[in-house]
Amino acid sequence: MMKRFYTAIVRRRRLVLAVFALAAVLSVFAVRQVKVDYDINDYLPPESPSTTAIEVMNGAFTGGIPNMRVMVRDVTVPQALEYKKKLAAIDGVSSVVWLDDSLDVTVPLQMQDTATVESYYKDGCALFTVTVEDEKRLEAVAAVRDLIGEGNALEGAAVSTAVATNSTVTEVAKIAAIAVVYVLFILILTTGSWAEPLLVLTGLGAAILLNNGTNLIFGTISFVTNAAGSILQLAVSLDYSVFLIHRFAECRAENPDASPEECMVDALCRSTGSILSSGLTTVIGFLALVLMQFQIGPDLGLALAKGVVLSLVTVFTFMPALTLACYKWMDKTHHRPLLPSFDKFGRFVARIMLPMALVLVILMVPSYLASNNNEYYYGAAHMFGTNTRLGADTAAIEETFGSSDTYVVLVPEGDTATQQKLSDALHAIPEVTGILSYVDNAGASIPPEFVPGDTLGLLVSGGYTRLVLTVDADTEGDGAFALVERVRATVQQYYPDNYYLAGQGVSTYDLMDTITADMVKVNLLAIGAVFLILLLMKRQLLLPIILVLSIETAIWINLAIPYFRGQYVFYIAYLIISSVQLGATVDYAILFSDRYQEFRETLGRKEAVAATVSAVTTSVSTTGSASLKKALRTGICSNRAFFCSISASPLFITILYTTSVCPGMVAHRAANVNPAATVHGIFLYFVY
Repeated sequence: MMKRFYTAIVRRRRLVLAVFALAAVLSVFAVRQVKVDYDINDYLPPESPSTTAIEVMNGAFTGGIPNMRVMVRDVTVPQALEYKKKLAAIDGVSSVVWLDDSLDVTVPLQMQDTATVESYYKDGCALFTVTVEDEKRLEAVAAVRDLIGEGNALEGAAVSTAVATNSTVTEVAKIAAIAVVYVLFILILTTGSWAEPLLVLTGLGAAILLNNGTNLIFGTISFVTNAAGSILQLAVSLDYSVFLIHRFAECRAENPDASPEECMVDALCRSTGSILSSGLTTVIGFLALVLMQFQIGPDLGLALAKGVVLSLVTVFTFMPALTLACYKWMDKTHHRPLLPSFDKFGRFVARIMLPMALVLVILMVPSYLASNNNEYYYGAAHMFGTNTRLGADTAAIEETFGSSDTYVVLVPEGDTATQQKLSDALHAIPEVTGILSYVDNAGASIPPEFVPGDTLGLLVSGGYTRLVLTVDADTEGDGAFALVERVRATVQQYYPDNYYLAGQGVSTYDLMDTITADMVKVNLLAIGAVFLILLLMKRQLLLPIILVLSIETAIWINLAIPYFRGQYVFYIAYLIISSVQLGATVDYAILFSDRYQEFRETLGRKEAVAATVSAVTTSVSTTGSASLKKALRTGICSNRAFFCSISASPLFITILYTTSVCPGMVAHRAANVNPAATVHGIFLYFVY
């Protein structure tokens, strides 16, 4: 049945090419209709406390949570008040809070509370707390920048989201261009024809374009999927086309009298098991992300799983048709191998199997423990480095005024006596630097009818009273999370289970809380699913155990490096590493084990390992080095810290492999070999 299907594809290759060409054109138009969400807090579970609090607050009040801080240098108090009016007049700005909202600025500032004054006005600098509407974020942030000029600074969630929105498309295009050039270079080195690299890239491009176009079925995708989806699909799917073309070349060499069509059908039949099992395990690994409560997991998992499926469809239909249409061109552009033979390397790996097996066993436990004790950044606060404009602005504001965040507490209106007690208790928390509320600004004894309507509407509305807390804390980290817990505990004392708390730090706390619960569940499910697929494919118990163990060991070593270097890891980077490395490396495991089993039919165990390493190193080096380079190239993004945390660990594990496993090898040979390939060779020796 499989042979009949491939025969039909080969015979109708012109139709296949025409169908894919039409689908690619339609995808170009569909991509433009896919919306991208750049706010990480939108991916909290709907039932999380901060999400519920924001929904209740938006229903009761017209103004949202302050999400931007604006610092203007070298201004007097009257000039600062003029800036406040201009900021409030910008379309999309719903509120602006400054010193005059807490103190009477007509009274000399030297006679007033120093701490309160310096929260808003210090060293000639005025700091405004601004609330920007989400729907008009891009225009409002740009207008604020135009108003204050390049010499002043602004930061906050609204700014980071606007910057990410404006910069991601351009930077992803740069990354993609660099990645394509590098992949082309690697393919030229590792293929036997000048035409083959172009064929592989054409097939990959078709699959990626189809995946991006079909993202329209989701309506909206996350900024993570938009930024990393195409590159990750390229990384995990490059193997399939390379494996097929290498098989096609082998079949033609083994059967010189057979027609190219017969050789292609033979190559497809012989490579389907490896490619399909690799693809299915990768899809299952990505689909495990769907079970995450943190909604970026399902968003990324579904898009990548769909991408791998489309890559498999492409490699089994489009690539055979394209290859047969161009095989004469491949023959004409055939060249001698540009890389040396890996026979010596294969024999070297066979010789060091025993000591390396011991090294691997020694590394397993500490790397596992270290990888599970990393410290993470969960939100977007640290996503932009100081080398970016936003990072420099944030550093400038924090240098003058310190870190700051805004929490909003909603409690039932009325009973101002209890509100006053709550306000006093919150004021007693050292990190709380100011509170804007009815009892703090109007007074607990002042009846609502004596308060101006516009002021009353900001503090009391829809059955709730709002307390806006300014806190001296970052939006994430141990200190910020401890503060969220303390504020919640304090409000709970006065309004048991009858309050809402919202804010950037609160949302990040809920992100951390949600993500922590997801970690173990998703990892175990992904590992179990991959193991089950391998078990069904291989129909034996020991080999799937060895393959999964070796892959997971490579992941543990990878993720242990940030721990030993004392670095924080962005959780989204961890999510990508743990899922994508599993999906990408299983391809090497299956390729290696399949070829080893073939060689074991005629060779001894050690000779089979050497022959397998020699045979697959070119294929593995093509995809492995391309994946590594694409990860490193993502560091050119403005949110450099996020992307570099994805790419740094693979670099160091490659260096570790180069120095400890094959110190005598030329660096460019060894650095292109995935460490897991050697792990597979070591263990397969003992299995067979």
